[in-house]
Amino acid sequence: MLKIGIVGLPNVGKSTLFNALTKAAVPAENYPFCTIDPSVGVVGVPDTRLEALAKFSKTERTIPAAVEFVDIAGLVKGAAQGEGLGNQFLANIRETDAILQVVRFFEDADVHHVEGNVEPYKDIEIINIELALADAEQVRKRRDKLVRDIKIGTKGAAEEDAALAKLEQGFMMGKLALNAGLSEEEKKLVSHLNLLTMKPILYALNKKSSGHNLDELADGRAERAYELINQLGGRYVFVDAATERELNDVAEDDKATFREEFGVHEDGLADLIRGAYETLGLISFFTTGEKETRAWTVKNGSTAPVAGSAIHNDFLTKFIRAEVIHWQHLIEAGSYAAAREKGLVRTEGKEYVVSDGDVMVFLHG
Repeated sequence: MLKIGIVGLPNVGKSTLFNALTKAAVPAENYPFCTIDPSVGVVGVPDTRLEALAKFSKTERTIPAAVEFVDIAGLVKGAAQGEGLGNQFLANIRETDAILQVVRFFEDADVHHVEGNVEPYKDIEIINIELALADAEQVRKRRDKLVRDIKIGTKGAAEEDAALAKLEQGFMMGKLALNAGLSEEEKKLVSHLNLLTMKPILYALNKKSSGHNLDELADGRAERAYELINQLGGRYVFVDAATERELNDVAEDDKATFREEFGVHEDGLADLIRGAYETLGLISFFTTGEKETRAWTVKNGSTAPVAGSAIHNDFLTKFIRAEVIHWQHLIEAGSYAAAREKGLVRTEGKEYVVSDGDVMVFLHG
C-alpha cells in the first residue's frame, strides 16, 4: 500500500489535515497488513468509476484503492542535527513512499507562525534544507565505507561512489536528490539508502475560510511559492484543513451546502488524495463481481502480469492471459456477456500494458 508521510513546520495545519483524513478513513479490516497506530490513517482514493462498477455489479462490498497517511512529528530548523524530534522525524519519513508537505497559505494574527511571518517559499526551503542535510550526512557516511571496497575492487563500488559524488555536488548546489541529475541506473545504485529527498513531494497549500489567503492577497507571496514548487519539479494542491475536518462531521447530503457557506467549493481531501496518487505515477484497474468490486493500484506502464501480482503473487509467474474491457464500455454494454458478444472484451497477453480504468479478469496456471 502507498505510504505518505505528512510533514510541515509547527502550526501550519499538519495535524488538522491528518485528523480530517483519518475521519475520512476507510475501514482498516479491508487492509489487514496495515499498522495499527494512532498516527496512521488509511484513506480510500475517491473514484466515481469504482462506485459505478459496484452499482453495475450489485456488489456486496466495495474496496477502493488506499493510501496510508502517516502523521510525522513537526519539523524545526536543526532537525538534521537532532533538534526537536529531528532524528525520530527523519527515521519515520524514510519508511514512506512520498512526502506530503503542508504549507501555511493564510494570514491570521491569532495563529502563531514559528518563523514570525508567513512566507510559504521560505517554509518550503526550511524543510527541504533539513531533508537535504540529513541525506548529505548519509551519503558522506556511505562514501566513507566505500573507500575500502573501491581499494579491493568490490564490484559496483566505484560506480556507486560516482553516483554518490554527483549527489553530494547536487546538495552543495541546494538541489534535492530527485533533481541531482542521476540516471535510472545510478538511482538503482543508491536506492538502498532510501534518501529523503529522492521521494516525490506533494505540497498541500493550506488555506483558511476565515483567514486572509495568500492566493487572494496578490502580494507576491503565493507566486513565489508556486515558482519554487515548479523549480523543484513538484506539484501542489489547495486544501482547507480546518474546514475539511469540520465537514467530516456533516452528513454527506449536507456537505455541498456547508461548502458554499464556508466558501470552500472543491473537495480538498479528494484533490489531495488524487494528487498524491498522480505524484507517484499510479493508476487504478478494477475487478468487479457480485461479491466484491475493488480498485487496485499499479505503477503507470505496468504489464498485465505485474498488475495481476497486486492481487496475488501467482499472477506474476503463472500468468496465462487476461480479459480486459474499459470500465465505461462494460457499463454501457449492460452486462459482461453482452460486452463479450459485442467484441468489447479483449484477450491480452504478457506484454499488455494496463490502462487506467481497465476492468480485468486474470487467468493463471
